[in-house]
Amino acid sequence: MVTINDIADKAGVSRTTVSRVLNDSGYVSAEARERVRRIIEETGYRPSEQAKSLRLKRTKVIGVVLPKLFTETSSRMANGLDDVFQQNGYQMLLASSNLNHEQERRQLQLLESRRVDGIILTATNQNEELLATLRAMQVPVVALGQNLPGVSSVYFDDYHAAADLTEHMIQSGKRRIGFIGVDESDYAVGVLRRQGFLDVMNRHGLEVRSEWIRKADFTSECGKAAFEQIAASDSEWPDAVLAVTDRLAVGAMQAAKEKGLQVPEQIGFAGVGATDMSQYVTPALTTIDYKYEEAGREAAQMLLRSLNQQNVEKSVMGYGLLKRDSLSC
Repeated sequence: MVTINDIADKAGVSRTTVSRVLNDSGYVSAEARERVRRIIEETGYRPSEQAKSLRLKRTKVIGVVLPKLFTETSSRMANGLDDVFQQNGYQMLLASSNLNHEQERRQLQLLESRRVDGIILTATNQNEELLATLRAMQVPVVALGQNLPGVSSVYFDDYHAAADLTEHMIQSGKRRIGFIGVDESDYAVGVLRRQGFLDVMNRHGLEVRSEWIRKADFTSECGKAAFEQIAASDSEWPDAVLAVTDRLAVGAMQAAKEKGLQVPEQIGFAGVGATDMSQYVTPALTTIDYKYEEAGREAAQMLLRSLNQQNVEKSVMGYGLLKRDSLSC
């Protein structure tokens, strides 16, 4: 195996000179630089990444904790992260919390033990145990999807997105609107989106019936089950349902169709996420586009900045309202 000493001997220069050429730093004469580069090319020498990491105290690896590895939302955010990290010479080490809060904390600690340079956490909660773990971290962390106190965060405007979506449903002629949410431990999705919905309903003086408010997990099957509960609660059904994710909305819409309801003539649906399924179901689903790739790029850039400075940064992402046929023909 060719070493840096071999390159120095063949080129007739010092080891320091070879190191300067490899790192493009310090003064080296043009003649010596060309000689070293020629020997490197002839021998096929490649510097040891491990040795370079030890010298620079950087591994050039970023840990990423995702709620699920193979969902569309996670993939879109990871693609945005990877765009920036690859351009800057970094690799990603992916881990999944599987929507388990304790697993989320363990993955953070595991990645830190692997000596990553920093961590992107796609957070699913804001509990004190998680915040305590983050405060103890010795590497920079950027939260993606939740605005965590004391932690650099890239997050979405969940409150106003849900409020705008509710307003659009009302302007589409819907008045008896149900809601399918998730557990409040997920503050962004479970609390802020629900509050945006409730505030707009109250502002318009529209009744919010408790039997039409349901919680579910993040699957279309749970969305379907939630609508079954709404439909079983009373002889009168809502004329629209807002779900906090596209998957929940699509499951609920399928349940309505199986009951013989016409969408959107008898009941309308809306979700959040602008997933691929939202545009291919029939009718196409009205939804909020959060531009997850862009959020991933923003989080990656924020983390790279944090490698050189310790300031806490906050960035709230914009969104778009995609008006489709699930609310009005």
